[in-house]
Amino acid sequence: MMGNKRNLGFVIFFWALVVAVVATAIEHRRNERTKGVNGLDKIIIRDRRGRSAEVYLYGGQVSSWKNENGEELLVMSSKAIFQPPTPIRGGIPVLFPQYSNTGPLPSHGFVRQRFWEVETKPPPLPSLSTAHVDLIVRSSNEDLKIWPHKFEYRLRVALGHDGDLTLTSRVKNTDTKPFNFTFALHPYFAVSNISEIHVEGLHNLDYLDQQKNRTRFTDHEKVITFNAQLDRLYLSTPDQLRIVDHKKKKTIVVHKEGQVDAVVWNPWDKKVSDLGVEDYKRFVTVESAAVAKPITVNPGKEWKGILHVSVVPSNRKA
Repeated sequence: MMGNKRNLGFVIFFWALVVAVVATAIEHRRNERTKGVNGLDKIIIRDRRGRSAEVYLYGGQVSSWKNENGEELLVMSSKAIFQPPTPIRGGIPVLFPQYSNTGPLPSHGFVRQRFWEVETKPPPLPSLSTAHVDLIVRSSNEDLKIWPHKFEYRLRVALGHDGDLTLTSRVKNTDTKPFNFTFALHPYFAVSNISEIHVEGLHNLDYLDQQKNRTRFTDHEKVITFNAQLDRLYLSTPDQLRIVDHKKKKTIVVHKEGQVDAVVWNPWDKKVSDLGVEDYKRFVTVESAAVAKPITVNPGKEWKGILHVSVVPSNRKA
């Protein structure tokens, strides 16, 4: 009797091991390293239902997020320049360690102009993803000349069971003294037309108008609509914001953790050198950000921030 139990236990253990090995092999097979525009390396991750995301190692930048129907949910500029050291316009740029021109560094920091690496054995991170890739960028000697703080920035790009997209940022202080930084993820969300959407969740909140030297105002409108250029940094915002696309009858749900601010931007017809003349009609950016109060990380410690986005029918709450 005891022998049978031991045999059963061995069989269960063996099959669990086989399942784990097969699952790992499948996940590795789903991740494809290939060449993108101008021969730049990128990683494509896919799940079993055909949903996918693409990430360029230059900038650690997500350039594509597609649902099971192959519909693109992000926008790349029609004039994007895939030529380092120029940043790539579109997708989801990583703005670190400085948001915009809020400090002495080049605007939006420098990691969007660095080559990241795939990290095959990252520190543990709980995840319910069906497919993901882990990237890392470390401070270089050149970086230390302009920002004298040693760091490791880990980024996990993951697809969830419902095709949702999660970007988990982990910034570790590998120096001997604390450092501060400001930060944002800058997604160009695809919409039917900028005139056909509105943004919910920022009613009665204060914002800094970035077209007026960051003068502070309060937004008394129930929703944000677009009929001209808009560039606002909202302060102390809720964790969840919503982009309602009336024409598509879909809502993009933006959930953020570890970032209390949010930026809403569309350039309208303002000339941007690496943005097509009509591109502004196809996207809106609703950014997870930490700007008004910089994040402090002590030596040996790590900060974590999450951006989770999903698309649901507009008649359904998320």
